Amino acid sequence: MLAIEGLTSAYGRIEVLHGVSLEVAEGEIVALVGANGAGKTTLLRAISGVQPIRSGRVRFAGEAIEREPAYMRVAKGLAHVPEARQVFAPLSVEDNLRLGAYRRKDSGIARDLKRMYEMFPVLWERRRSAAGSLSGGEQQMLAIGRALMARPRLLLLDEPSMGLAPVLVDQIMDVILALKAEGVTIFLVEQNAVAALSIADRGYVIETGVIVHGGAGRDLLDDPKVRATYLGV
Repeated sequence: MLAIEGLTSAYGRIEVLHGVSLEVAEGEIVALVGANGAGKTTLLRAISGVQPIRSGRVRFAGEAIEREPAYMRVAKGLAHVPEARQVFAPLSVEDNLRLGAYRRKDSGIARDLKRMYEMFPVLWERRRSAAGSLSGGEQQMLAIGRALMARPRLLLLDEPSMGLAPVLVDQIMDVILALKAEGVTIFLVEQNAVAALSIADRGYVIETGVIVHGGAGRDLLDDPKVRATYLGV
């Protein structure tokens, strides 16, 4: 579904990603874990097209997309839930969800909107509220629902557990597993490495812009060196 080959990216003269290569197969949950500043968010932004890349390839479903603008990547089936949710705060919950389907011209939008409300009942209760008035957990659900309204084949999730209480983290991880069961492929970036690797089929560890480990999620979680050096446990 996704293949990254030798990707480099920079902010000005400061290169942040140094030849990153990884793969995400169709139907998988793949987790990318690492410390703050390791390059996780930059990599997701580069994949979705909002961060320029210096070199390397980004292939989605076998097609090179590194030169495609972000909106074309969405049209091809790639959706990005950004760090810190970035909902449209003054707009209602329902308007935020409908914006996720902005590029769609089919007749299934109302049906998918109903599905989002079934998946996240609190959004139905708050559908007329300004998105900015929601709690952190509710905004995260809204951000995920907004991305799903695009009917993505691949969902990029950036730090979905950030700032959430443990019980809400568990709920978000349950949602991710439910999406996988529905056939959505997920590339999950998380600082909460234990939670991410616990549900991931495979995982990668990134350190200062370089992939330093990769393997099955459970194997990485059980590796004493990875746990001590990168997971803080």
